[in-house]
Amino acid sequence: VGTTSLGEYFDMELTDTVPTKEIEERLNAVMADGVSVCSARQVEDGKASTAMSLVAAADYSVQFREGKMPEIDLETKVPEFFALPQIEIMRKTKRSEKLTDIRPWIYDMKAKKSGVWMQLSTGSVSNLKPELVMEAFCKWCGVELPPFAYTILREEVYADIGTEEERKLVPLEALGEEVE
Repeated sequence: VGTTSLGEYFDMELTDTVPTKEIEERLNAVMADGVSVCSARQVEDGKASTAMSLVAAADYSVQFREGKMPEIDLETKVPEFFALPQIEIMRKTKRSEKLTDIRPWIYDMKAKKSGVWMQLSTGSVSNLKPELVMEAFCKWCGVELPPFAYTILREEVYADIGTEEERKLVPLEALGEEVE
């Protein structure tokens, strides 16, 4: 899908209880080259079936490719963009296009050496793609990017265990525990 990742999760249901270290070892023994299981966690009954439905946010690192960095002072422009009270884009839906304010779905955004780091809303309720944020940012800066100007790395995926009034994001891994 055009995004590399350091933080992928999947649910697996087992018929027996198996120590989490053994699960990691057995999965790593059959993984494709370059893919490894970093940890396994047991999730309480009831939570397991909803773990992926709890996905609420993700961290992304956007790095400009060599020679494709736009003439933008990221250290100045990224904080200014993030401080905007409203960021409207034309968002495509299955049936039409509609003007959407994406600012509430950008939880954090910072300039990095050769790109931008951002924490965005993800999941079934409000799913914001980093490409849309970069498109809106560059348009706001008055810059048009060439095709394939940057790469995207998803660093982590979070669940929200807070309330409607106060978000509390935790890595999905924190929803479970190790089994000896």
